[in-house]
Amino acid sequence: MGFIESIKARAKSNQKTIVLPETYDMRTLTAASKILSEGIANLILIGNKEELIKKADGMDLSKATFIEPSSYEKSEELVNMLFELRKAKGMTLEDAKKLIYENDRYLYFGIMLVKSGIADGMVAGAVNSTPDVIRPCAQIIKTKPDSKLISAFFVMCVPNCEYGHDGTFIFTDSGMNPNPTSEELAYIAIDGAKSYKQLIEVEPVVAMLSHSTMGSAKNDDVAKVVSATKLAKELSSDIMLDGEFQLDAAIIPAIGESKAPGNPVAGKANVLVFPDLDAGNIAYKLVERFAHAEAYGPITTGIAKPVNDLSRGCTADDIVGVVAITSVQANNPI
Repeated sequence: MGFIESIKARAKSNQKTIVLPETYDMRTLTAASKILSEGIANLILIGNKEELIKKADGMDLSKATFIEPSSYEKSEELVNMLFELRKAKGMTLEDAKKLIYENDRYLYFGIMLVKSGIADGMVAGAVNSTPDVIRPCAQIIKTKPDSKLISAFFVMCVPNCEYGHDGTFIFTDSGMNPNPTSEELAYIAIDGAKSYKQLIEVEPVVAMLSHSTMGSAKNDDVAKVVSATKLAKELSSDIMLDGEFQLDAAIIPAIGESKAPGNPVAGKANVLVFPDLDAGNIAYKLVERFAHAEAYGPITTGIAKPVNDLSRGCTADDIVGVVAITSVQANNPI
């Protein structure tokens, strides 16, 4: 069973409620129909029920819950909750009302459904930019108590690959933080490791990547990775993690043994932590295109409740997969 098939099966076994705010996009409605027919998750679709059913043009959305902010009985409660959460940052009650009632993108309304426990998670980004999706998460849901930032990774499933766990890797951060500090890189590594265990159900082996292996080069860029490795080990000594490694030393056993003899991570890594977003983003796209890998993401981690951002070029099937992943994250918090 492939990665996404396994994720769907796990989501079906304990259905969670996921809110889809971007109902003004046809891909969302197409995905919703597939999710409901396959029994992957319970869905909240934000918008007018009659209008959405008409727009769906025969697709079956009958099992969805429809919530329209203007008529929802708990909207005032959500307005007051949002105001209380953000008033110290200067938000007025009128500001909160506008975000709940008048913002036709529904992102804040969706996040408030998650914050209040009405929904277990949210998926958006087919229409809205990553900053617009993540901003309300950072403001309202915030990070987990044991994390310092929100980051984004890709699950990479490489066909006919002997490395990693049957060719399955996490590449992190490949979607959010341009130039993380040593401390941020340490938390990115830890969250990536926990996400690997959560989604792949295999023990993570984490390599902190660089253009240097165990001191073969010395400069500020290498020093950042060395410092991040040291801190990550101090914060989570139970995770098999080490660095700094060049990519070949991290995943190819013979080269790992040659460049870092006896190191338990060298040549065995399945979680690859990139020193910056340029490296991580380029790497996942190279592997996706050159190796014909399946790339699932960006998947966010570090948030107290699961919210995932889509690519604006996503397909309806991509949305189905991300909803399944979000459901599994909700079922198995880290």
